[in-house]
Amino acid sequence: MAGDSRRPRSLLPLATIFGPAAAGVFTPMPNIKQQEKRVRQSARQRSENLRWRSTAKTLMRRLREAAGEGDATALGERHRELVSWLDKAAARGMLHKNTAARRKAQAARIIRG
Repeated sequence: MAGDSRRPRSLLPLATIFGPAAAGVFTPMPNIKQQEKRVRQSARQRSENLRWRSTAKTLMRRLREAAGEGDATALGERHRELVSWLDKAAARGMLHKNTAARRKAQAARIIRG
């Protein structure tokens, strides 16, 4: 095997990434005015989207709790509140319309028992 020019293979593949890329909230501020504005806008939009998603989860949890207690009036009230919130979120583009429809269907299944 004196003519064999193959080297031993490395244990790691060639495309291994050893550290995470710098991304997210802690990236340095850009130097261009429009990019600075986009960073501010996206941060504001991110917090607003989080508020809508978080409230939808809270309302779903309250609906499950009302279903567990078995109170029909509270269950109906929680369901109306959740459906109204999901419809508003979908209309404003905070949730995709199919996501809102899926969550309303999940709520209807919770009510049926």
